[in-house]
Amino acid sequence: MNTIDHPLATAYLDAVARETAELPAERRAELLADLREHIEVSGAEGEQQLREVLADLGEPRTVAASALAEEPVAPAATTAEPPRTGRAWPAVLPLTAAGPLFLFNMPLGGAVLLIGLWLLWNSPLWDQPSKTIGTATAAAPPVAVLFGSFLLAAPRIGPTELLLLLAFTLAVPAIGAVTLLRAARR
Repeated sequence: MNTIDHPLATAYLDAVARETAELPAERRAELLADLREHIEVSGAEGEQQLREVLADLGEPRTVAASALAEEPVAPAATTAEPPRTGRAWPAVLPLTAAGPLFLFNMPLGGAVLLIGLWLLWNSPLWDQPSKTIGTATAAAPPVAVLFGSFLLAAPRIGPTELLLLLAFTLAVPAIGAVTLLRAARR
């Protein structure tokens, strides 16, 4: 019987093959070919000599670990992930709507704002700075509306000021929404 066809050699090579499944196919085939060649040229006659040759090569796990350690770390296979903005809308929409709603119905606007903030801060889509920007741009209009409502008692607040307040409650959350959507794409 040829040394390489011996059940011990076959079992050894199979074990190395299993342990090196993470290696690129070309590198794995090269390693197994080198081991086969070493076993064949060893000239081992009999089971005892073959056991010694295999022991000199090392345990299959050790051989595999060495081969894997020598292999450069391959970048993880990237799958084309669709933009994450589709999942961003459930948080962005209430944050954007809260300001204008606050103008017409403060309790409803406040509830929508709290829901949007909860969704924003519990979402993995954004980092801390993006969440802070989203919070600031969503909270600024209600603060401006509250401040403006205190000033409405003053006689100098007119339609122009109210239009400016409306523009502010629309523009600032829109800027925040664009910022959050861009951050979610990264």
